[in-house]
Amino acid sequence: RQMGLRINVLARLRRARFDRKVASLGITRSQWQMIVVVARKPGGTQKTIADTLEISEASAGRLIDRLCADGMLERRERDDDRRARAVYLTPRSEPLLARLAEIAREGEETVFSGFSAEELGLLENYLDRLHDNVTRDH
Repeated sequence: RQMGLRINVLARLRRARFDRKVASLGITRSQWQMIVVVARKPGGTQKTIADTLEISEASAGRLIDRLCADGMLERRERDDDRRARAVYLTPRSEPLLARLAEIAREGEETVFSGFSAEELGLLENYLDRLHDNVTRDH
């Protein structure tokens, strides 16, 4: 059946399609992933962001520095830990985030075109079960 291979191919094709659409915005995959993570977890530290993105803290730091220089992110001191700095979106990133969400929504509409609500519910259930199987400690 080669289902694992098919899932990987589908994921790669979706990423490539999304990357092509996002390229016109002048942003890299690493940059948009960082912006989305910060949007979902505002006030996160460089370490928590790096863990979420599964990259090194040094790589996350360089990317945060770049996006701060571009005016998309900002670092703020934390009240609870003066050594750590919290990362937030700036107002300048909001139109970009909205456009990324729009591109993602359009991509989902294309991928799931022709599926009924019931089929999508079943698929979501199957994907949850696959996720549970993969992340379960054996």
